[in-house]
Amino acid sequence: MNEALIRSLTPSVLGILVRRGADFAAAEDAVQEALVEAVRLWPTDRPRDPKGWLVTVAWRKFLDAARSETARRRREELVDQEPEPGPAAEADDTLRLYFLCAHPSLTPSSAVALTLRAVGGLTTRQIARAYLVPEATMAQRISRAKRTVSDVRFDRAGDLSTVLRVLYLVFNEGYSGDVDLAAEAIRLTRQLAAAVDDPEVAGLLALMLLHHARRAGRTAPDGSLVPLAEQDRGTWDTGLIAEGVGILQAALARDRLGEFQAQAAVAALHADAPTAAETDWVQIVEWYDELVRLTDSPVVRLNRAVAVGEADGPRAGLAALAQLDESLPRYTAVAAYLHERDGDLERAARLYVEAAHRASNLAERDHLTRQAARINAELNDRRPR
Repeated sequence: MNEALIRSLTPSVLGILVRRGADFAAAEDAVQEALVEAVRLWPTDRPRDPKGWLVTVAWRKFLDAARSETARRRREELVDQEPEPGPAAEADDTLRLYFLCAHPSLTPSSAVALTLRAVGGLTTRQIARAYLVPEATMAQRISRAKRTVSDVRFDRAGDLSTVLRVLYLVFNEGYSGDVDLAAEAIRLTRQLAAAVDDPEVAGLLALMLLHHARRAGRTAPDGSLVPLAEQDRGTWDTGLIAEGVGILQAALARDRLGEFQAQAAVAALHADAPTAAETDWVQIVEWYDELVRLTDSPVVRLNRAVAVGEADGPRAGLAALAQLDESLPRYTAVAAYLHERDGDLERAARLYVEAAHRASNLAERDHLTRQAARINAELNDRRPR
């Protein structure tokens, strides 16, 4: 069974049913039933036209579900539309599904789950495992999302920026369960880039590739986090870096700068540096200035403070940090790092401990705890005996 083939066909089959008049929730259920049939039958009897087979079976599943007294009139109209046997029409409905799944009426978590199911072709069980929640919980989340968008009409263009943010949310989930969500997000963004001629789509794809290229260096064999400056750059995927940089350069040449292009430019400068010491921090600060202009995001300003501390010294970084809200995630960790670079080790150690208590995940907490222990050990070595 070619799982990749089935997943690649899922959005187009779903789109065909929706175009023929099926509401989204019923169409998605019918497609899932057709996929179950494919998994059961294809290993011994694979059709010559897999897409056409799925469309025919899914449409019949939909009609079977629609046969009731209250739906009789609509059913009779739909039966007349049943496709003739033969190859399915080559119409790409993937983009339409992207916009549907990223509808503003959905919460971010629901939009991500629905995108993975309808566009990505993942099963509810796979999505649940990826998000480390019970399958029943994920099924309820997806069902609510499908009901929410079932009556949405596409009489106006969807919001591309919302689609991009949903894809970036998927990417940032990384790897968990039996689905590599980072790789899945890259696959889906490649599809979107092939369908939409927009430099920000290209910018997001470049950003994902550049981040993904460094994946092997981010963790030690014991699973602990490895800071960027300490990563073995020989483990980075130079092929992905080259592809990401090429895509980014083509996007920037169009002179329609967006936040994903600017973020990708920062990632490219990190990837381009042979060593951490040779990183062009001055140019990175300039790109963060562009990001501040584009987004005015507190998180961007926090990252800019780190870059300023590298480009102009830790005290300049601390001055930039002082302008921000101390309740920001990672604020205390950044403050600890900058105070350590400024030589105030006792304060840095205290801040690392505080940051560890505030950490949002175990790996980050362990990393910050080790940083505090390292500095305290250094302070103890300095004390007279």
